Amino acid sequence: MMFRPMRRIDKQMSDSDTLALLKRGQEGILGTISENGYPYTLVVNYVYYNNKVYFHSALEGHKIDNIRSNDKVSFTVYDNVEVVGEELNTYYQSLTLFGKAKVIDATYDILMALIKKYANIPDNIANEMIQKEIAITAVVEIEIMHMTGKIGK
Repeated sequence: MMFRPMRRIDKQMSDSDTLALLKRGQEGILGTISENGYPYTLVVNYVYYNNKVYFHSALEGHKIDNIRSNDKVSFTVYDNVEVVGEELNTYYQSLTLFGKAKVIDATYDILMALIKKYANIPDNIANEMIQKEIAITAVVEIEIMHMTGKIGK
C-alpha cells in the first residue's frame, strides 16, 4: 500500500519527534468514512500503547458503524499552536496517521492506560471505575500503517 509523500518535505518532522507528539498529545481527530460516502470526523481522547492508538467508545454509534463498514481511518494530533498575527502565520506541530481500525473488547490494561494518561486518581478508584464500565465499553484499536509529522512555520 502506497501513501503520498509530504509535499513540503522541508517541514517534515523527524520520526522520533512525530512519535513524541503522538505520545504527548491530548486529543486526536479521528476521520472515518460514512456509509453515504461522506467523511465523519470527531475529537477523541486516546492513548498510544503497544505501538497502536486506542480510544474508548460506546458500544454503538456513528463512528462504530463507520469503522465496522470501512476499517480505513485517519487520525490527526496537533500541539504547540501559536498564532503570529503580525506575520499572518501560525506555528504548530502536527501529525497525521493512516491506519486500520477495529472495534475490540475493552481490556483492563488499555482502560488503565487511558485513565493514567487523563486522570490523576488512585489505582483503587481506577480499578472500581474499570470494573463498573468494562462490560459497557468498547475500545477502538488503530494499527498504524503510515504516519508523518509536520512543523508549521
